[in-house]
Amino acid sequence: MIRRTLLISAMLSAAAVTGAAAQEAAKAKGLDVELNALAASQKGCLFTFVAGNGFAQNVSKVSFEFVIFNDKGTVERLALLDFRDLPAGKSKVRQFDVPGIKCETVKNLLINDAPVCEGEGLDKGRCMDGIVTRSKTPAGLDG
Repeated sequence: MIRRTLLISAMLSAAAVTGAAAQEAAKAKGLDVELNALAASQKGCLFTFVAGNGFAQNVSKVSFEFVIFNDKGTVERLALLDFRDLPAGKSKVRQFDVPGIKCETVKNLLINDAPVCEGEGLDKGRCMDGIVTRSKTPAGLDG
């Protein structure tokens, strides 16, 4: 009876670990965009992003349409940001100086779309499939 209980327990533990590993692998199969920093600039606000490519192939060009929400929860601006190329399995830092915006009023960003998503063997809409977003700033980032 004890052996049977241990065997069942071991099987359930193995299934849980395998399931968790599968979920992690699934997450790694898309793009990952992190809002890493916001810093005041002479023009407005400098947005720093870290973007990772979990695809098996290179992304030769990707642009994201961002919606920037202010501290009142209303849309401050729509901005099309060109993240250029993202090599497979690599991360890149991209910075964008957005004029006329005060960093302290930025409360949230939304990646609305990826109108440009190019790479050999990549469908146009693939860049938004399973995108993972996070923020290391007081402003949130959703995808």
